[in-house]
Amino acid sequence: MKRMRELIFGGPRFSSLAGDIGLLVLRVFAGLSLALAHGLGKLPPSPQFVAGVERLGFPGWAGWLSAFAEVVGGFALAAGLGTRVAALLIATNLSVAAFLQHANDPYGRKELPFLFLAVAIMFVFVGGGRFSLDRVVKR
Repeated sequence: MKRMRELIFGGPRFSSLAGDIGLLVLRVFAGLSLALAHGLGKLPPSPQFVAGVERLGFPGWAGWLSAFAEVVGGFALAAGLGTRVAALLIATNLSVAAFLQHANDPYGRKELPFLFLAVAIMFVFVGGGRFSLDRVVKR
């Protein structure tokens, strides 16, 4: 009965098996979604994408950095390899998307960049968890 109450009302702790499985699911899904659904389409950056980057005040080659952050950062996040660094790279990129590129858009349009940003910030703080390549490399 105590275990059932803990499961229902206590919630998983990040040091628990359930917490680490939750981190794994979120990390893999968010990383692959960012890389495959958003990043790969930016490689190579189209002239329109480069022009958009330049309108924000960045040099055109920063479009490559954005694509790199989403593709390489997304795959690294999914694998849990350099999780905090990958998440910081992603958070930086998504901050530009959410606060600059979509600044004047309605919330429904900027919701996705904010959601990816929130997930990335969480992984900057908590790392990849037990089921990540970071843990293997750390040993």
